[in-house]
Amino acid sequence: MNIGQASTATGVSAKMIRYYESIGLIEPAGRTQSNYRVYGADDIHELRFIKRARTLGFSVEETAQLLALWRDKTRASADVKRVALAHVAELQTKIIELEGMVQTLKHLADCCGGNERPNCPILEDLAGATTHAKGHH
Repeated sequence: MNIGQASTATGVSAKMIRYYESIGLIEPAGRTQSNYRVYGADDIHELRFIKRARTLGFSVEETAQLLALWRDKTRASADVKRVALAHVAELQTKIIELEGMVQTLKHLADCCGGNERPNCPILEDLAGATTHAKGHH
């Protein structure tokens, strides 16, 4: 397959495929005589693996760890589980942070009159004024 076909087959853009090659996440593709990249079945499996890992929110570094474990047929499943559970902890922290952001923005929106007047607690908060941030209307 050429890079466009590999992109279509895996859902990974050609730009990202080239990037993953450039950082060493995947081996550079073989080349034709006219210097076009050629991808085989193993390359497609790796790209699909990467796509799935990235869809689950794993960083490029974590994806590299998981890919190395996937390639290593003597791996211990405990090593894979450790990476996955560390990622779960990161996601749970992000969820808490996102919920805090939602609550803050809801509060600021509740304090905003949403009318034709120019004063707006949302903009005041973003600008660093804190008169409305903690329930002071």
